[in-house]
Amino acid sequence: MSDISFPPPYTPLERFHEALRTRGSAVLSSADVMALANVDAGAFAALLPSWDHLQPDGYLRDGGRYRRRRHSSFIAEHGALSLQPHRAHWQPVEYNALHGGMQRWFEPVETPTLDQPAWSRLLLALASTCDALQPNTPRWHVEAHQFRIDTADGIGRPTPEGAHRDGVDFVAVLLVAREGIIGGETRVFDVAGPDGQRFTLDAPWSLLFMEDARVIHESTPIRPRPDTTSGHRDTLVVTFRAAGFLGDA
Repeated sequence: MSDISFPPPYTPLERFHEALRTRGSAVLSSADVMALANVDAGAFAALLPSWDHLQPDGYLRDGGRYRRRRHSSFIAEHGALSLQPHRAHWQPVEYNALHGGMQRWFEPVETPTLDQPAWSRLLLALASTCDALQPNTPRWHVEAHQFRIDTADGIGRPTPEGAHRDGVDFVAVLLVAREGIIGGETRVFDVAGPDGQRFTLDAPWSLLFMEDARVIHESTPIRPRPDTTSGHRDTLVVTFRAAGFLGDA
C-alpha cells in the first residue's frame, strides 16, 4: 500500500447527467456538490461533528473493529424528504457475500444531524439526479449510512466485502474527511466489460455517483501515515431504490 494516488476524474456539473448516462458513474468536486445541493461550506461543516458520535459496527465477519456507522431510511417524494421508522439494513448475499442475508441493526443518524438544513438539501439534490436519470419514478427509498473507518488496529477496510454492487438503483459516495491515512483508493469498474477507473477522493464533500446496475465499486484498505499512530476516513453513502427498501416483502 503506497502513498501514490490518482486525482479524481471530476466531471463539470453541467455535464454530470450526460456523464452518468454515458458511463454509469461520475465524480463531482466539492464546489459542484455545493452548487448541486445549494449548500455552502459552512452548512456542510455543521454536519462534521456527527461523525465523532458514530457507534461500533458489531456485525463485521472478519472480526475487525475498524468500522463505526449510523444508518437511517427516508422516502424522497415530490421534493420532500421524510424520515421512516427505524429499520434494519439488509442486503442479499448475491450483492454482499460477506454480510448479506443478515438483519443488521445500526444506531440511527442523530436527530440534530437530520435537523441541519444541509442534510435534507443534499439528499433531495441527489434524489433529483435520480429523477433525471430514471424519470416517472413516484418515490425513492433512500438509505443513508454514515461511516468512519479507522486504523487503530493498523488496517481499516472501507469495503471488506470487496468489489460489489449494492442491489439498488443509484449509489452516492461522499468523502467527508481523511485524517492521517494512506490508501483508501476508489475503484469503479464497468460491470459488463474491462473499463475501469481508480482514484482517491480526498476533498471533503466530493462525490462519486453511480448507476448500480452498470458498475461495481470498492475502496482499498487504509493504514496510518508513517508520521501518525492512527487515522480515519469518513464517508456518507446514500442509496436510492425505486422498488421499496431492500428486505421488504
